[in-house]
Amino acid sequence: MKITFCGAAKSVTGSCYYVETEKRKFLIDCGMFQGEKSKLNFEPFPFNPTDIDFVAITHAHIDHSGRLPLLFKLGFKGSVYTTSATADLLEIMLKDSAHIQELETKWQNKKRQRKGLIPLKPLYTVEDTLQIPDYIVRNPYNKWINIDENIQIMFKDAGHLLGSAIIILKIKEKNGEIILTFTGDLGNFNIPIIRDYEYIDYTDYLIIESTYGDRFHDKSEDIKNLYEIIVNTVKRGGNVIIPAFSVGRAQEILYLLNYYIDIEKRKELSNIEIYLDSPLAKESLEIYEKHKECYDDEALELLNKDIDILRFDNLYTISSTEESMALNDKKGIVIISASGMCEAGRIKHHLKHNIWKDTTSIVFVGYQAEGTLGRKILDNAKKVRIFGEEMVVKAKIYNLPGLSGHADLGGLINWVKNIKNGVSKGVYITHGEENACENFKKELEKIMNVKIRIPDLFDKVELS
Repeated sequence: MKITFCGAAKSVTGSCYYVETEKRKFLIDCGMFQGEKSKLNFEPFPFNPTDIDFVAITHAHIDHSGRLPLLFKLGFKGSVYTTSATADLLEIMLKDSAHIQELETKWQNKKRQRKGLIPLKPLYTVEDTLQIPDYIVRNPYNKWINIDENIQIMFKDAGHLLGSAIIILKIKEKNGEIILTFTGDLGNFNIPIIRDYEYIDYTDYLIIESTYGDRFHDKSEDIKNLYEIIVNTVKRGGNVIIPAFSVGRAQEILYLLNYYIDIEKRKELSNIEIYLDSPLAKESLEIYEKHKECYDDEALELLNKDIDILRFDNLYTISSTEESMALNDKKGIVIISASGMCEAGRIKHHLKHNIWKDTTSIVFVGYQAEGTLGRKILDNAKKVRIFGEEMVVKAKIYNLPGLSGHADLGGLINWVKNIKNGVSKGVYITHGEENACENFKKELEKIMNVKIRIPDLFDKVELS
């Protein structure tokens, strides 16, 4: 059996693992690269898409699923295994991804036409996404599913996003059975709405993420900071801009603003207009409300009291472009918009209209990959380029990693320590920048007695 690391190797985007067994070839995730590695999206896959028998998706975020339409476009016709909540999210997220690509390609081609250059084509179109739901196989958590006589798959809750999963595979080969576990993205503790991650009993090989493998979160302090940033910014007449993934982070921020802050502070926030400016986030609210099987006890208790956990009086959801543009004339408001790394979508327009104002606060609540606009702003760039225009950065910049959906180093170590019967043959650390991978490796070596490796992009390894 062989695994090729086709993405998220010493980086946090493009998650994709190509597994070759004696009789089958399949993928775990098929994600899109972002930031400085985004050009890799247009490079050929290091395998023939028509040879792939099936795909399993850990969760719906685009860095784990975003090249799935391209796979179909290039001839893949196999099943896609995932959880039911992820299946519903994929349908809207992949369409949204395609729509953004079409718009951005159209914008680029206007510039290319003026220069006499050949027009570009988007990676895929909305039409390319329409067939995908017909191929999705929905799976419950904690139940072995037979893919064929030699391969079984189980999904366990990863606690990262609605429907997110740790994927476990039992694979029979001539020399015996091998158990592979892919963590996907492991969630931060006490993420609003959804349950914490589950543990596994045993695995031969573990492929584990390391996004925050070199740092710890302080969630309670960051919730307090978010409140203070909003109140202080509004008092000085500025806007608070929160780049957030439309699915996951956006809903969790709404929940925090509505329920995690004490009553007196909540009253003060109730006088501030909060805008959720993302059609995708608005659609995903309905999916969150549909999949209560993923909720934690706190969210279920609020629902039993007939409390709407994701909607409140001073929240306004924005759909049309005209409504979004109208926010440019407002002061003293909060705008939550996508994308979370500021690479595409409406957040770039809001940054363009606010980043040069010293009254503005920009609050990052999720990881910013190398090379992304979000990372440049977070790294205190004095100037950034948005839509081809160089803009000075005068806004106050805040980073609240405690609100991230990813486990910190303590959370990652805790998960590994709670593998009941351990890991017998090896660990591969992925989905983290090099420093995070190296630090996480050192920490794991203190508590494990198996070989731990950090693969490079496109490394192929053979599993015994």
